[in-house]
Amino acid sequence: MNHELPPGFRFHPTDEELIVYYLQNQVMSRPCPVSIISELDIYKFDPWQLTENAKLGEKEWYFFTLRSRKYLNGARPNRAAVSGYWKATGSDKAIYSGSKHVGVKKSLVFYKGRPPKGLKTDWIMHEYRLADSRTNVQHRSMKLDWVLCRIYKKQRSSKSLDRKVEDFHGQSNRTMTNEASDKQVMRLPNFCSLTPDLLQLDYFGPISQFLIGSSYHPTFDGQNIIVDGEAYGAEKKLQLHGNKVSCLYADQGKL
Repeated sequence: MNHELPPGFRFHPTDEELIVYYLQNQVMSRPCPVSIISELDIYKFDPWQLTENAKLGEKEWYFFTLRSRKYLNGARPNRAAVSGYWKATGSDKAIYSGSKHVGVKKSLVFYKGRPPKGLKTDWIMHEYRLADSRTNVQHRSMKLDWVLCRIYKKQRSSKSLDRKVEDFHGQSNRTMTNEASDKQVMRLPNFCSLTPDLLQLDYFGPISQFLIGSSYHPTFDGQNIIVDGEAYGAEKKLQLHGNKVSCLYADQGKL
């Protein structure tokens, strides 16, 4: 039978279709509607190697695999692979055909390394088994039952990446704005030269406003503030009232 679908057709079966038309036929040794699902022991490969062994698939790949026991006296399956293991996540999902319970779907994630210190990867597997598969298991055999596996690699969301980029640029813009605001507050005229003594004055805030907004042109000679040719001690407060300057003396009188 031809393993390829006609041009324009894609293999996107539902969970019910995978159970009813494919897995049931595989278990009963009957032909499937189309022979495009490989029989393979997927646990002898790592997930990125499975893509080369699939008959069909671009973003997801399908396999029939015969599960084996981890221990002879238990029903727990062996999920160890070449360089890691498959770990079940979440609860099993029951699959129905009409009102009939026909199968179970289990989700698993591939981890590199050995449990419990494995490294989680983006490889996902959906394992489908028949609802009555447990009753068909042969005793004293390491083989459990046929299952159908759909394997794919989860794509990382571009939205989360875009959000991180926006947050980064937003934080950068806010930082630049804050720095610009600080520079705006501390802006001083080029003609005014301030020494460290003036910068340490308790009244530096009002003085800076005066120097920025006043129509007068004060200078500093190292000890005194010079306004219109008159010297005022650095210990005095200078306040701006519209376009007029009032000098409040702390020691009564000019120097």
